[in-house]
Amino acid sequence: MSVITDESGTDVATRPETRGIELIADAERHGRARDLFLIWAAPGVSILNFTIGATLVLLGLQLWQAFAVILVAAQLWVLPGIIAASGPAAGTSGSVVTRAMYGIRGNKVFVAVVGWFIGAVFLSLTWLASSFMGSVLLAQAGLEDPVWVPIGVTLVVSVITVVVAVFGHGLILRAYPFMAAALFVIFLVVAAFIMPTVDWSYAPAEPLSGAPLWSAITVGFTILASTPLSFINSPDIARYLPRSTKPSHIAAATALGGAVPFVVFTAVGALLATALGPDGLVGSIDVALFTLLPAWLGPILVVGVIINTIALNAMTAYTSSMALQAIGLPLRRIPATIIVGVVGTALTVYLVLSSSLLEAANLMLQFLVVVSGPAMAVFVVDVLMRRYAYDGVDLFDDRAGGRFWYWRGWGIPGLTALLAGGIVTALCLATDVWVGPVAEAIGYIDLSVPAGMLVSAGLYALLQRTMLGTAARS
Repeated sequence: MSVITDESGTDVATRPETRGIELIADAERHGRARDLFLIWAAPGVSILNFTIGATLVLLGLQLWQAFAVILVAAQLWVLPGIIAASGPAAGTSGSVVTRAMYGIRGNKVFVAVVGWFIGAVFLSLTWLASSFMGSVLLAQAGLEDPVWVPIGVTLVVSVITVVVAVFGHGLILRAYPFMAAALFVIFLVVAAFIMPTVDWSYAPAEPLSGAPLWSAITVGFTILASTPLSFINSPDIARYLPRSTKPSHIAAATALGGAVPFVVFTAVGALLATALGPDGLVGSIDVALFTLLPAWLGPILVVGVIINTIALNAMTAYTSSMALQAIGLPLRRIPATIIVGVVGTALTVYLVLSSSLLEAANLMLQFLVVVSGPAMAVFVVDVLMRRYAYDGVDLFDDRAGGRFWYWRGWGIPGLTALLAGGIVTALCLATDVWVGPVAEAIGYIDLSVPAGMLVSAGLYALLQRTMLGTAARS
């Protein structure tokens, strides 16, 4: 039995955090649930939300329809909130808590796919947006090179991001409220300049109805859902809270912190699409946005995008470093963080040089939905069935016969539910890259998220009540 504990890993803003997945003693716990609101709000004040909101209009939805889809998708932020409290309950990261679902060996496979790898690719896609916007700004100053300028911006932003992730939870807790406040101001000013250009009477040239309308609604919902469903790392951010913190308070602060900027700025993105018109939506909406802003505001917007990128990716690198440890690699958290940063930077450089960026991004979003939806469903069901009764010591017991060893180290209920949900999600998915046979049969209506999550949740709950789940309930 190998229980990892560490009471020396300081959690202060001015010193790198050395603690990784180690159990956090009660004496080391601190903070309040409401502190999570601004931590989750900072990554959510994003240019990406503008882009996604504009996509809803590009799909052919009217403004009120786009707003309705945004509000429905925002409800999914409750799910990262529900699982967040498993961090304080277990005293460790979410990538260790999931051993309760997938077993000691099965969890290594799960984390290797869902944890650090997706985190590294997500880093690259987010860094790419700031790189290209930074390049536009530098081009106005006379520095024009389609390859080396975005690569240079990527290297600078990635280094700052990794430094924040190395300092870890203490710096995130202190810095993110200020970053969130700065981002809210910047993006609200940008929104203020967009509003006068909005076409409030906008309507598609040919309003959708019937199957085409439901296709646009469901495809838009899937795109929006990919954001909250990807945050199965929410326990990592909450794990330092005292064990006595109410799960309902943790869930509310996490969910609202993610949902509020998600709703506000995605809705602004939909309004932005009416201002740009069809021609403005053909190219890069990020670049087209500059045409609606005064010259002095463009550089400030770029600064805001870079701050948001650092906030989002530092959180991703922080949690991905612990995922590397959970896989079983003999790494301390800081070297693991650097490795994640290097991999993410390399992938960003590759995408800068790639001529098929849109195709690569679509494939990645598709992959995320297929995996993250079922994974979130399994996690939520496990949390609710256990009522947050996670024992950190048992989670680190990796011996054959340990509580979470299950069948030869594999948690059959969790892995079966995850695989079945992923298959159903893929069958029901409708994108430009892939249309599943179920989606095609019902008129390109995308039911991937609800279908995949319901199958995973129902199957996992059912299997947990059979002999396969006996160990999990012991």
